[in-house]
Amino acid sequence: MDFSGKHVVITGGTGALGSAVVGALLDAGAQCHVPFRSAAEVDRFPHKDSHRVKLYPGIELADEASVGKLYAGISPLWASIHLAGGFAMKPLAESSKADIMGQIETNLVSAFLCCRAAVNAMGKTGGRIVNVAARPALEPRTGAGMTAYTASKAGVAALTASLAEEVAKNGILVNAVAPSIMDTPANRKAMPKANFDAWPKVEEVAATILFLASPDNKVTRGAIVPVYGKS
Repeated sequence: MDFSGKHVVITGGTGALGSAVVGALLDAGAQCHVPFRSAAEVDRFPHKDSHRVKLYPGIELADEASVGKLYAGISPLWASIHLAGGFAMKPLAESSKADIMGQIETNLVSAFLCCRAAVNAMGKTGGRIVNVAARPALEPRTGAGMTAYTASKAGVAALTASLAEEVAKNGILVNAVAPSIMDTPANRKAMPKANFDAWPKVEEVAATILFLASPDNKVTRGAIVPVYGKS
């Protein structure tokens, strides 16, 4: 897959999955645009010194003006990959309105605003958008105990499918991946007794994202692709 000279936005690009995605994009020749909120994110980001990575500080992805500022200076935009989000494990009976609104803001609103900005930046020249849903978005019964998170990620899946139909005529292909629990240091620490071998590796999930965002993807749109590994 050749991304030479292509400009790609990667939200959540400094995280575990994001670092894998940015690394794969750099190997493929892309120009990467990575927003972040805190200096600590950049400190642990392995690609911070690459001349083909531009970092954008202080970007709030659930804020319209902040997202607009991010995308305004990127032209031409080829792809926008939305990895940023949040997770909350809490039974519904113990959840508040603030909990559900927080998950909707972090997961759905951020994806919505970035999709809108990307569509406007791409216009009718074509491009690729990749969102991140989650396994509970496709299998809601697996979301017991994390209902707010499940509902917000189901919204991301619906956003992806509906937007894909809306912008296909402009040559913009919109898809999403739906990971199960991924093999990251944070997840290993949180679940030390789990079978790590069954979890998909971030590099494997990144490979699927890369294809969906690539010029090689000429026909796939509206897909919510399960990336479960052996789990």
